[in-house]
Formats: sequence, structure tokens, C-alpha cells
Amino acid sequence: MDNVLSFVQIVAIALCVAVAMAVPVEKEPPKILRSDFDQQPEGGYVFSFETEDGINRNENGEVKSVVDEENKPHEVVVVRGSYSYTNPEGKQESISYYADETGYHAEGESIPKAP
Repeated sequence: MDNVLSFVQIVAIALCVAVAMAVPVEKEPPKILRSDFDQQPEGGYVFSFETEDGINRNENGEVKSVVDEENKPHEVVVVRGSYSYTNPEGKQESISYYADETGYHAEGESIPKAP
């Protein structure tokens, strides 16, 4: 009977170890090396940051007056920026973008092109 008890204990310990090894380990987020933000009184802004794992982002927003479909003026924030990172295959990706009253527009090697 002692042999059966020992076998059950060994199986229980092995199961506990297997479960513990299967639980994903939370990776600590990358540290921010640089972060800048400048809010301008008229509503525009400039910001950028860089992380230790090579992520970089730069963006600026500028207030612009536009007219809508009913020819009524209103203000929008036009955003221009870029970001870069290393993809899972180890290749550096860079994306440039802008967003205005016409929508969001992104360009980069990994962004599909319209036919």
C-alpha cells in the first residue's frame, strides 16, 4: 500500500508541475526611454516616445478650420505622425500616417496597397 500511496503522490506532484509550467509567464512591459508631450494653447500638440525594445512614435496635431457638407465651418485636429517597431520576424517596420477630415491614411511597406 505504501507503494501505491507514493505513486499517487508522485503523479499529483507531476501534475502540479505540469500545470505550473503551462501557465504563461507575464512578460514585463518594455521600459520607456524617452517621452515628450507639448500641449499648445490653441489645441494643437506634439508628442513622441521611445521604448527599450525599439518602438518609436512621433505625432503632432494641428487645429484646422474646415466646412462640412452643409457649408458650416468647424474645427478639426489634423494629425500627422509615424511609428516604427520590430515585427515578430525581426524586421523593422515603419508606418507614416495622417488623419484629417477625409479620414485616416497610413503608408508603409506592410500596409496593403489599393489595387
